[in-house]
Amino acid sequence: MKLVVVSAGLSVPSSTRLLGDRLANATAERTSADVQVVELRDLAVEIAHNFTNGFPGPALGAALEAVASADGLIVVTPVFSASYSGLFKSFFDVLDPEALAGKPVLVAATGGSARHSLVLEHALRPLFSYLRAVVVPTGVYAASEDWGAEGLVERIDRAAGELAGLMNGLAAGRSGSVPVSLPTQPTQGGAELVRGGGFEVVPFEQQLAALRSE
Repeated sequence: MKLVVVSAGLSVPSSTRLLGDRLANATAERTSADVQVVELRDLAVEIAHNFTNGFPGPALGAALEAVASADGLIVVTPVFSASYSGLFKSFFDVLDPEALAGKPVLVAATGGSARHSLVLEHALRPLFSYLRAVVVPTGVYAASEDWGAEGLVERIDRAAGELAGLMNGLAAGRSGSVPVSLPTQPTQGGAELVRGGGFEVVPFEQQLAALRSE
């Protein structure tokens, strides 16, 4: 498996890159994934050219391919004007709209104040939901005062565990260890039950019909 970290940090050293590395290490410990880091600051010129000529340069093309072929993705951005950075958004604007469909994604951000922590929910999560990625429940925000403070390590571990679980599950599905598609069988009234994993999923329409009949 391959785990790709997209870091939009601008400085060197970068707290954004540091957070991405810690999330990647915690995830890699729980999977067999190789880690690749995409530094967006190195791609800024090629991203701008892509907007004007419609073609990615060699480095940008390689980064886009790495993201599209990844089994899991960690995306980390600094907070600018209460949202993700323009460079971060520009990279995902030039990415193929279908590239992240069904892909596990862990969202994270860094900022100077804890007051920006909601950027995970009002900016990052909606963006990747729109791209039809599978966003893990726990996002990680690190303010300046969080480094070395209690709580950040636990949030990193929890989010990494969620991402690793999705990646391992998808890998097992591809190897045939778990059912990739769930068979259906007719039930009373022509409805269907989806079976798999020892449980039954009742279609929503059938549940509504049952409520109307009560």
